[in-house]
Amino acid sequence: MTMTRPVVLYDGGCPLCRREIAHYQRLDQQHRIDWLDIVAEPARLDEFGIAMTDAMQVLHVRDIEGRWQRGVAGFKVIWRELPGWRWLGKLVQLLHLTPLLDWGYRHFAARRFRARCADGCKLD
Repeated sequence: MTMTRPVVLYDGGCPLCRREIAHYQRLDQQHRIDWLDIVAEPARLDEFGIAMTDAMQVLHVRDIEGRWQRGVAGFKVIWRELPGWRWLGKLVQLLHLTPLLDWGYRHFAARRFRARCADGCKLD
């Protein structure tokens, strides 16, 4: 089953995440991607069967075929849809950089999540 557009779940409460997503949204002038701020609309996660804790820990993107991609695989879905970024997804694929980039992203994301929630943020 083919979906109409990818769906990006992002942490709108994280300044860095919000800035990066805003950059991508400005490029998405054809509205090829649905952007969902999971902090502003946490109940929407129920539609996808994803726990808030999981969604906050790493980027989740549902691709056009309805499969969930996490981490760098999710970024590659975003890059494929945006003008000026398609080359990056192709380069990452061609050079087999996904495992290395995913390793770096997951370490960054884990630190970001701990720092974001160091003040006891509620995830439920």
